[in-house]
Amino acid sequence: MDKVNAGPSYDCKDCGGKYILINDEEDPRLAMFDKPLPCCGCGIGWCSLLLGFVCPLIWYCAAILYLGSYYHRDPRERSGLAANAIAALVCTIVTLITLAAIFL
Repeated sequence: MDKVNAGPSYDCKDCGGKYILINDEEDPRLAMFDKPLPCCGCGIGWCSLLLGFVCPLIWYCAAILYLGSYYHRDPRERSGLAANAIAALVCTIVTLITLAAIFL
């Protein structure tokens, strides 16, 4: 089997030079995405979406984070928080239609 050339390996006294440097030397901001997301690695947005089916108020809290541009801290959170904003909107529309059907 051929080895995939993933970049230069750096000498390490403990590892024998078998490991490769992960962070980017040209742009150190990219190294901040090497750490896993909070909430079991799924991120705040996706965990909030799942927990929102138990308590829909969580969707509104996550939608506030989305509208407050919380995803600028970590762009990987953007899709999960956007899903919460959509779920909160759908929940609001369904609630309004249900209340209109009951009282009208």
